[in-house]
Amino acid sequence: MTETAPEHPREPPPLDSAAHLLTRVTSQLGIQLSLVSRNGTRSSMHRTRNDVRRPAPALVAVAHGSRDPQALRTVLELLDRVRELRPGLDVRPGHIELNEPLLPKTLDGIGAGDAVLVPLLLGRGHHVRHDLPLAAAAAGHLRTRVAAPLGPHPLLVEALYERLVEAGWQTGDGTSRGTAVVLAAAGSRDPDSAVDARRTAGMLSDRLGGVPVVAAYSSAATPTVPAALRALAARGRHRVALASYFTAPGRFATAAADAVDGIAAAPLGAHPAMARLLLHRYDQALAEGSPAYGAPTHADLLASA
Repeated sequence: MTETAPEHPREPPPLDSAAHLLTRVTSQLGIQLSLVSRNGTRSSMHRTRNDVRRPAPALVAVAHGSRDPQALRTVLELLDRVRELRPGLDVRPGHIELNEPLLPKTLDGIGAGDAVLVPLLLGRGHHVRHDLPLAAAAAGHLRTRVAAPLGPHPLLVEALYERLVEAGWQTGDGTSRGTAVVLAAAGSRDPDSAVDARRTAGMLSDRLGGVPVVAAYSSAATPTVPAALRALAARGRHRVALASYFTAPGRFATAAADAVDGIAAAPLGAHPAMARLLLHRYDQALAEGSPAYGAPTHADLLASA
């Protein structure tokens, strides 16, 4: 049963004693604990300041879209992992192009309420800075927030490392002077996207025990993957593995893998660390108060009363 706020909420008692302070602290702790289920996962219900319970905002995972049929299957598998980690949370896919459902259709299907757009994109760029805020603003029936892109983040680095191991990378490979790794990314004209990719490359290098890791791109930025391979060979680095910095299979990921003679890791895909990272970005957007788009909901009006 939904609880309603009283017409005339009482003012809290003055904090004129330790007893009053302890009472308020205990009350707040009880509210927070009520959001955690017995198995340690967070509840899919949020409380307003006047104790009005409402469903948690929907998590809309925004993928770019691809003509490769494996891309859509990978995204859906990843979202199944997210649902397993946060039972009861409304988790939906939305695509910028090429795949259904497109993002506007996903947002239209939510109805009234709240949503958080979590980009399945690995760094800053035009889609994160322009396309997603525009889509959020256009969905006037929702109160919508846009989360940060997935990268850079240590969870991504862990997924990259494990994908390399799955492809055949061994701990001893890093001891050879001729070894290096190319971090193959999509690329963007936004210079901050390259900054993010290089930061991830540095973090992956640390994870690999100091093996050189060079960020390279499939489009819109340099160096390209073949150019990075040639530059590494000129420095005596002939045993080069490829870390696939793509969320799902697609044309760019395939072309990058084909350019390497040695180990070529699979895209990040539905790795468990990716599912945890999606939820982290979702929670972060709510906790840090990222810009919200759309008219306030009825619950928001009650909360601010």
